[in-house]
Amino acid sequence: MEQKVIDLDLQTALEHFRVLDEKITHFSSIIGLTDWDSKVMAPKKGRNVFAKAIGTLRTEVFKLSVSEEMGNLLAILSAASNLDAVTKAKVREYREYYQKSKSIPADLFQEYSILTGQANDAWEEARANNDFAHYLPYLEKIVQFRRKFAEIYGYEEHPYDALLDEFEPGLTVKRLDPLFAKLRESSVKLLERIQKHGKPTAVEVFDQSFDIETQKAFNRYILPIIGFDMKAGRLDETVHPFAQTVTIGDVRLTTRYLEKNVRSALFGTIHEAGHGIYEQHVNPEYEESVLQSGASFGIHESQSRFLENMVGRSREFWYYFYPQLQAHFPAQLENVSVDEFYRAVNTVQPSFIRVEADELTYNLHIMLRYEIEKDLIAGVIEAKDLPAIWNQKMHDYLGVTPSTDTEGVLQDVHWSFGGIGYFPSYSLGNLYAAQILRTIQKDLPEFYHLIENGRFDLLQEWLKENIHQYGKLYTPNELIVKVTGEELNADYLVEYLEQKYCEVYGL
Repeated sequence: MEQKVIDLDLQTALEHFRVLDEKITHFSSIIGLTDWDSKVMAPKKGRNVFAKAIGTLRTEVFKLSVSEEMGNLLAILSAASNLDAVTKAKVREYREYYQKSKSIPADLFQEYSILTGQANDAWEEARANNDFAHYLPYLEKIVQFRRKFAEIYGYEEHPYDALLDEFEPGLTVKRLDPLFAKLRESSVKLLERIQKHGKPTAVEVFDQSFDIETQKAFNRYILPIIGFDMKAGRLDETVHPFAQTVTIGDVRLTTRYLEKNVRSALFGTIHEAGHGIYEQHVNPEYEESVLQSGASFGIHESQSRFLENMVGRSREFWYYFYPQLQAHFPAQLENVSVDEFYRAVNTVQPSFIRVEADELTYNLHIMLRYEIEKDLIAGVIEAKDLPAIWNQKMHDYLGVTPSTDTEGVLQDVHWSFGGIGYFPSYSLGNLYAAQILRTIQKDLPEFYHLIENGRFDLLQEWLKENIHQYGKLYTPNELIVKVTGEELNADYLVEYLEQKYCEVYGL
């Protein structure tokens, strides 16, 4: 049905739009808080009803976003020729969502929202018990919903394009395939060289017990130094690490502690801090509006992967922090030099778990998931087939085969919240990060020297000035061109990985 435009003058329309934007953002902040609570604090027995309550609230936000009022306001404002850049960006964000989602019935959206809330609990239980069958009915319904949404959103070439666009606006399978193909080819070749000719690292240093309370203390020590404002955030524990923004002044990080794997919480916390710092640095003028978050999931991942890997796994980072880590764990590390430790944290070792994968093989984990998701949405494969398909692809890509579904197809939370289309964001983040690193090193030639001396403030000032402050003001493609002078290019990550790992492994 054609949208009927109610005649409002521009100033009145702008004020109504501001109020509606603020209302939607307030509700979204509360949803963020409840999402965090359901994964971190909520007792299990209350989660089923809690999921329904969150689903109801999400549905109210959905109704506001596709309401007749929103349609009228977008029609008026889209036709205006004299809007400022900030208002244009807000209109762009709501218009894209409105045009894609206005045909989804509210009761269908509510059913989906409740399902994803309940699916998270089912996933946690299935993962803990290695019981894919318990999770399968939820996953099958989620896949059905996502296929239906792809048809409603519309696409030109591949149904997966419609879902990619939710997380990385403008991205398509046609654009992504060659980027991933180039990265896959170079990564596999480099992995083969490392396995055949690389000098061994002292990775066995991690085959020890690292007291969890001491791990917590070290994480809380480094967070403010690397730039995370603890007065505007917090750090908690969960099954699958994530960052959740309630407001710019309330950004919540989570991590997972394992006594036998100190790297998990250490680098997981640095990773989530990258997300959190981004959100804390958004221009305060954009708070309580649709622009108060990052440009896209891929740009967001560029900030977390950049801080985790290009900073956190650098030699200079550990020149600065290693004495303190040794002081926290003297028995485990007193006889391990900083250079041995640096090489150990950059060990390349194909493994089962994505979040604990090394920097080189990590992208192969993402490509595996990307291929599965494309085929799921296209109807080439079904959810029931995933354990076998997953294990075969792990063998083909990484040369390892999971012995359980917990370390295989059940390891990630994303499908339980409907995030089909999300996974490519992680490798996109790596691609963006390498391109951004090249630009930073031009602007700050002493970049790694600054890190070695603990001057993370200068790094964060550059990131805030060039990326963080803008929130969603620019599309991801506009932002990467603004920052680096060119569109996304896989060459920089290929070169970065080649240079780093040839040095680490003496190739």
